[in-house]
Amino acid sequence: MNRLAGVTSPYLLQHADNPVDWWPWTPEAFEEAHRRNVPVLLSVGYSACHWCHVMAHESFEDELSAAYMNEHFVNIKVDREERPDIDAVYMEAVQAATGQGGWPMTVFMTPEAEPFYFGTYFPPEPRHGSPSFMQVLEGVRSAWVGRPEEVADVAQRIVRDLAGRQLDYGKAGLPGGEELARALLGLTREYDATRGGFGGAPKFPPSMVLEFLLRHHARTGSEGALQMAADTCEAMARGGIFDQLGGGFARYSVDREWVVPHFEKMLYDNALLCRVYAHLWRATGSDLARRVALETADFMVRELRTGEGGFASALDADSEDPLSGKHVEGAYYAWTPGGLAEVLGEADGELAAAYFGVTDEGTFEHGTSVLQLPAGGPAIDAGKVAEIRERLLAARARRPAPGRDDKIVAAWNGLAIAALAECGAFFDRPDLVDRATEAADLLVRVHLDVAAGRARLARTSRDGKAGANAGVLEDYGDVAEGFLTLAAVTGEGVWLEFAGFLVDLVLDLFTAEDGSLYDTAHDAEQLIRRPQDPTDTAAPSGWTAAAGALLAYAAHTGSRAHRTAAERALGVVQALGPRAPRFIGHGLAVAEALLDGPREVAVVGHPEDPARAELHRTALLGTAPGAVVAVGLPGAEDGSAGEFPLLAERTLVRDLPAAYVCRHFVCARPTTDPVELAEQLGTVRP
Repeated sequence: MNRLAGVTSPYLLQHADNPVDWWPWTPEAFEEAHRRNVPVLLSVGYSACHWCHVMAHESFEDELSAAYMNEHFVNIKVDREERPDIDAVYMEAVQAATGQGGWPMTVFMTPEAEPFYFGTYFPPEPRHGSPSFMQVLEGVRSAWVGRPEEVADVAQRIVRDLAGRQLDYGKAGLPGGEELARALLGLTREYDATRGGFGGAPKFPPSMVLEFLLRHHARTGSEGALQMAADTCEAMARGGIFDQLGGGFARYSVDREWVVPHFEKMLYDNALLCRVYAHLWRATGSDLARRVALETADFMVRELRTGEGGFASALDADSEDPLSGKHVEGAYYAWTPGGLAEVLGEADGELAAAYFGVTDEGTFEHGTSVLQLPAGGPAIDAGKVAEIRERLLAARARRPAPGRDDKIVAAWNGLAIAALAECGAFFDRPDLVDRATEAADLLVRVHLDVAAGRARLARTSRDGKAGANAGVLEDYGDVAEGFLTLAAVTGEGVWLEFAGFLVDLVLDLFTAEDGSLYDTAHDAEQLIRRPQDPTDTAAPSGWTAAAGALLAYAAHTGSRAHRTAAERALGVVQALGPRAPRFIGHGLAVAEALLDGPREVAVVGHPEDPARAELHRTALLGTAPGAVVAVGLPGAEDGSAGEFPLLAERTLVRDLPAAYVCRHFVCARPTTDPVELAEQLGTVRP
């Protein structure tokens, strides 16, 4: 066992038995590099990363490679999901130097943590123009010993270049309708009208862009925006990227057609897509969107929920192939016609093969196929389809299952809380609201530390114990969003209070004087650069997630300070939205809420009155972008509102439950009629 034996990260624990003398990221590791006068080898990955496993097996489990690494380097292993700040800083350097990035990430650094050579996956032998890992090790060692001045110059130049990349978008103006229209035009140019989605292979689910398109349609009535969203959602739902048996989405598709996925399933993808499909159903009534939203929610609860009530980070892409005994990608999910017939019998097996697109040639590897719903497949009775799926799912459950990374990441649980709460409200599934509430309880109990006057949100936990790493901006923004959504659905104002606590910390810890936002707190560990990135990756950027939470909290409370902070943060959308809309989709979605108000909805009445429940549900189903909803007892005449400021002075109308809708400091007439309320929260024509 090496120095990783006592850590909490499942990814690091996977490397605890390596012959490599791994260190976690600690000051002691860099002190050791100083003492020995050797470079640091930094390896960054995550537990569900297929090529991380491949490189580990080929090189880190190899005795000769490990011996060379141990003799000539101090070797540090980092879980990018626990330390997104480290990952962001060095990935920026990798991408600047090589033009591309990815995981595993391999960085060689000085004992001062200054990088001087980069890469991602290195094979055990030279391949496709790439040197072998041992050749890289030997080359770096040779440069360190033979050309130390050159290495130092390169490292210092890289650090200076990174320092010069500081962003200054806090003084930019607010994004307006023109910028959002130009962003839509840019997306239209990159849209794949044949297959849905944007760009070519590999093709990633564009969750945040889809949310923008739905909100843009709601605000402007743009049919083109709605069509792009609906067609992309249908293409993904019918493709192999969606698990046609168990629900849930894989990380991305290796092809443009969404057929063959990269099989790991991430919590953030599924939380975001669950919410997108629920919002598509809300906008269109699509049966497909409803089914996919619920199947994705059920997947998260069934396969990612932990014993403590939170949601695990991911399922691996790899699992054991029962025939070969080896861990291979997709073994759990792929089928052959013969495999279907073995489970279902010849007749039903043939029917399932036609329905799910399983062919003799295969769509994946070694003649296997990933299940999908190809266009033009046979029409089968829904009951028969359900029976076939149930039998295949039971058979698949007997296969060796993919591994699970069971650490709880605060930000991703915030996304899951929002998705499950809304799905539960939309589809009359109180069990999903309960699961969202339990996850929120876990974040408060385990992740939120207010001891000794030093309030902080822990990034991760495992087995009910908080990890040592501080939360980053996305944790504060996404958890606040989850709490705000839970408050709207449950009517429990305590979640609004917790959200306010978090957004206040955003103002105190992450905000620069010009209104721009940093990914780490002012007093966080100082890296070679303080990370600051407003663009989306696989999940919303911390910058725009925080802006959305600030805006919603301001709408709930009337706080000018939080509204101003949101507006200043959204200057980045004015700058980047028209130029790079695919990479700032969440910011565009928040900007849609800003332009629409967002609307403030107060529903008052007694909890046991079904008329209040109907008004509340109508408010939640309103498509007005980013609308905030408060529900509770009528406000007292003295202006008190209990836990929701929006309920102040909101009274019953003719002794009936009523809804109040305000926007841009103007309030509509209170209504007791759900139909009228729906009209007040519907599409606004320009």
